Amino acid sequence: MNTSSYARARELIDQAHAADPSREASGRPAELVYADNMERWVGKLVPDASPLLRLAARAQHLERWTVARASYPEGKAGYFAWRKFLYVKQAERARELLLAAGVGADEAGEVAVWVSKQEMRANAGTQALEDAACLVFLESEIGKFAAAHADYSQEKFVEIVRKTWKKMSPRAQELALALELPDAIAALVKQAVGGAA
Repeated sequence: MNTSSYARARELIDQAHAADPSREASGRPAELVYADNMERWVGKLVPDASPLLRLAARAQHLERWTVARASYPEGKAGYFAWRKFLYVKQAERARELLLAAGVGADEAGEVAVWVSKQEMRANAGTQALEDAACLVFLESEIGKFAAAHADYSQEKFVEIVRKTWKKMSPRAQELALALELPDAIAALVKQAVGGAA
């Protein structure tokens, strides 16, 4: 494959991220920061990650900000319906951008499979993206999540971490245990992992 097509695909994905109205403290679009974190973790999980897998990592939350969680009913069923819709939407948008960049249909389709979370565990690319997403959550997002859900009990947070842990491969779990986390978050992880063991 012509590497210029991959480079163009990356540009198109990052242009889409740049439209995210949410900004990090640095002033950068939140989804662009997320894409950087996803790609960084995929690189640690899969040191010889292909350009295609790296593109998929950057497309993990592609234009997620366009579909608000509040547009779906509250509760677990509403959350899962929202997330399922996003998986399909993000995958199709990723495929569209890759094709526009000149990436072949088969490769664009492979990225769509990974981004849509199909064949978890059985597909190495899908699992790598799930592992990276879990690591980004534990490293960068769980503190903000906790602050936004101050009404949650400690038991509920432990259960959330436990469910996250169960989705991760042994390699991702190993990397997660090496994270330098704030004491309160580290305690939650320790309790969740201990309870899952």
